[in-house]
Amino acid sequence: MVRVTPEVAIPLAELEFRTSKASGPGGQGVNTTDSRVELRFDLAGSPSLPPAAKARALRRLGPRVDSRGVLRVVAQAQRSQLANRRAAVERFAELLAGALATPRARQPTRPTRAAASRRVETKRRRSATKRLRERPRRPEDD
Repeated sequence: MVRVTPEVAIPLAELEFRTSKASGPGGQGVNTTDSRVELRFDLAGSPSLPPAAKARALRRLGPRVDSRGVLRVVAQAQRSQLANRRAAVERFAELLAGALATPRARQPTRPTRAAASRRVETKRRRSATKRLRERPRRPEDD
């Protein structure tokens, strides 16, 4: 089981792992071992997630999910396949936990009396500055 949140856990049977040759430095080791790991998870068809959580995750993970609703995570930083596999599972859990988190409702607040008075004072000063830029009025214009 992969624990995503305290309420959600994904069975390892729902995760599909594919291995291939990693890119980058490493010499002969990179050329001969399949150390790159690609984790695939059918987000749209998973029985482990409630429908509301699925919809939220699909919406928030938009570009990372393909047209069939499959989430793909790739790890190839480590030299060993096992380390890359662990890294992919950790990254998957973090991504899914972030996508499933419900945003807290905003508590509306009011400006303090001091903030309101500062705002009014700033507006008064700005008005005075602009008034000084006006062309002086002649007494016969009034």
